Amino acid sequence: MSKKYHVTTSVNGDEYDFLCEPQQSLLDVLRDNLMLTGTKEGCATGDCGACSVMLDGRLVCSCLVIGVEAGGKKIETIEGMAKGDTLHPLQQKFLELNGLQCGICTPGILVAARALLEKNPDPSEMEVRYWLAGNLCRCTGYDKVIRAVMAAATEMRGA
Repeated sequence: MSKKYHVTTSVNGDEYDFLCEPQQSLLDVLRDNLMLTGTKEGCATGDCGACSVMLDGRLVCSCLVIGVEAGGKKIETIEGMAKGDTLHPLQQKFLELNGLQCGICTPGILVAARALLEKNPDPSEMEVRYWLAGNLCRCTGYDKVIRAVMAAATEMRGA
């Protein structure tokens, strides 16, 4: 029987304590221990971006982070984007402009897009495409995703 580690962390502004095994990924901790199932597993190898979260302000694939590494850190997931019933502008534009299909990649893309817009509120289309290159989607041709991110950026700037 493997030793479990006690971890305290902040997820979307809420404090959490949990026990996890030494080899358990942050993705598995979020989904299985904390019941935050918005973050999806696409590949488990860090190649698709479906499990993207923010860890202390840095965009990471949660399948590549060990759960015990989250101790004392600030995690932001897709569940933290909306404020109550009010969707984040990115979420709203994805709905309005059909920027999603099956939904497996969408949470990771939204988290990555928010990270981009927090860093650069006025990105060019090329910058959006470059920033989201680590997020793979099997359903769309990405054009609606890019249009939704660009529209959200414009709205968020108040332009």
